[in-house]
Amino acid sequence: MEPLKRCGWCLKDKLYMHYHDFEWGVPLNDDRRLFEMLNLEGAQAGLSWYTVLSKRENYKKAFDGWDVEKIVRYDQEKVNALLQNPGIIRNKLKINAVIENAKAYLKVCEEFGSLDTYLWAFVEGKPIVNTWRSLSEIPAKTALSDKISKELQKKGFRFVGSTICYAFMQAVGMVDDHLVDCWKRSG
Repeated sequence: MEPLKRCGWCLKDKLYMHYHDFEWGVPLNDDRRLFEMLNLEGAQAGLSWYTVLSKRENYKKAFDGWDVEKIVRYDQEKVNALLQNPGIIRNKLKINAVIENAKAYLKVCEEFGSLDTYLWAFVEGKPIVNTWRSLSEIPAKTALSDKISKELQKKGFRFVGSTICYAFMQAVGMVDDHLVDCWKRSG
């Protein structure tokens, strides 16, 4: 039996392949998981996704299972504890961004009903399916990720630049960038 053909970026190890096979590009509509992924993508800024992915469970524990109601109440003592946590990326700006993002999340939910409703409206509720043949064709950002980035920033979100937004869109299935010969390709 031939091994599955996968996108070349995920071949590093089983952690990466599992993420590729079961999460990346799969439409995600759960608000807590969307909030998690938005923050994890932000934590990636200046680093590799693998670095963040390998710390994912530590992030979940450190940020109370991504419970927004708890995160908005974090005080300086909690921030200081997070800055000492070797299981996460100890960057003060990124840690404070999670708290600000929790506040923005609550405002978005109040205005639109859910983060899911708000985000998926940018793609009219269905994934954009691209037809890339090689990794070099996949853009780092698009006009749509530029727009989403600007809108998220207006809502108070932090660490949501266009490149981060595009990576987020790929991760949560708003965009399907699996290569045309990848077994996970939906189109």
